[in-house]
Amino acid sequence: MTVTSITPLDKRRNKITFDEREPLVLYKGEIRRYHIEENEVLSEAVYDEIVDEILCKRARERVLYLLKASDKTEQELRDKLKKGGYPAKPIDEAIALMKKYHYVDDRSYGERYIDSCSKRKSRNCIKYDLIQKGLDRDSVRELLDEVQVDEEGQIRRFLEKKHYIPGETEPKEKNKLRMALARKGFSYETITRVMGMEEYFD
Repeated sequence: MTVTSITPLDKRRNKITFDEREPLVLYKGEIRRYHIEENEVLSEAVYDEIVDEILCKRARERVLYLLKASDKTEQELRDKLKKGGYPAKPIDEAIALMKKYHYVDDRSYGERYIDSCSKRKSRNCIKYDLIQKGLDRDSVRELLDEVQVDEEGQIRRFLEKKHYIPGETEPKEKNKLRMALARKGFSYETITRVMGMEEYFD
């Protein structure tokens, strides 16, 4: 295969592109060690050695560093590694290793996320967040069915902070509050029900 370009990413690293294989991101010293130059041929064996001996190990270390900083889903880790320029094999092997030892477990992540957010976010908002983080819709639905999300309580607390009083708040202001709650993911039905329950605001 031929090296088509070597592009600086920062003071230490370069992105190397090829005509037949995935790009690689390497430190300048590694590029010199393997005698990689633009428009020159790099053998498949050397390419594979770089991936296996350098990037697979580096990807594992990167994932551990990311997990040490904060809990993440599989998709979040994959996105981080792709953004860092890792090819598919190091990404797949690093994720597989983390899953084997349960450092990455999307279901457990979802359970913890719902537990921490169930008192301050709507079901729809939690569902959207988890799907964006890479969990599939069916799994998110199952997880949400197992917990109680106190949407009425969240809406009531929001309205109390805004000094909402049933029967007294002006229609224009009431509509603004309703729209604000809808943007937070609460259903129109639940919003309307809570706004009409005077006993909530005694």
